[in-house]
Amino acid sequence: MSLEQFVNNLLGKAADFGFKLLFAAIVLVIGRILIKWVVKLLSKSKFAKNNDATVVRVLLNFTSAALYILLAVTIIAILGVPMASMVALIASAGVAIGLALQGALSNLAGGIMIMILRPFQIGNFVEIASDSGTVKDVGIFYTVITPPDNKVITIPNGTVMANSIINYSKNDTRRVDFTFSVAYGTDIAKVNEILLDEAGKHELALKDPAPFARLSKQNESSLDFTLRVWANKDDYWTVNFDLLENINKRFAKEGIRIPFKQLDVHIKDQK
Repeated sequence: MSLEQFVNNLLGKAADFGFKLLFAAIVLVIGRILIKWVVKLLSKSKFAKNNDATVVRVLLNFTSAALYILLAVTIIAILGVPMASMVALIASAGVAIGLALQGALSNLAGGIMIMILRPFQIGNFVEIASDSGTVKDVGIFYTVITPPDNKVITIPNGTVMANSIINYSKNDTRRVDFTFSVAYGTDIAKVNEILLDEAGKHELALKDPAPFARLSKQNESSLDFTLRVWANKDDYWTVNFDLLENINKRFAKEGIRIPFKQLDVHIKDQK
């Protein structure tokens, strides 16, 4: 082969690869636009409106990931990379990737379990391990919650499913529990009357189930009373803070003494 033929052959292959590269770039741009359009269309579909927001969000994330994988395979095929070689390469690297991404695969499995079991929904206030907040997003690998101080906490889905989940928003009503301590010698019936009266007067405290108040413990320096009041979940903190303030004021007005720790010292005569 002469030098001229070699150069012409090289230029022809370069031009062919250049066209493939240009076509692959065009497919990449158009593919990304189409994927975004499909995901946006699905998010506004009847299916999305008629199903749980958490399930829809996870499905949209899975759909987006699957479409991007399909786009990547298409671009590889356009560039002329033999698919058989790609399959062999992926298979041989699969074990190594699986070992390296154990945590990611655990999070992926956790995302699937969240979608199936639905222990919470977007907008619920939950406690997961030592973190609590409102669920803002449930992705393929991570769940995002926002606590009352407006931080953003990102929790791996594997961690979510491996820990206990407390969902404070699941039921429509919640019970507000109080413990009030008074000094020994206080009239027990009077304390119960005050607690029930204040709970009954609060407009957000539910009448059914009725408030409950009883002496629950004889402590070292105090008599401890338990007050239980039911409220709608959105009124929980309002009822909690209002009753704490109102009962404290009522105790002061009625002369109910709040106990302080006491220590009796006995002096033994050594004579």
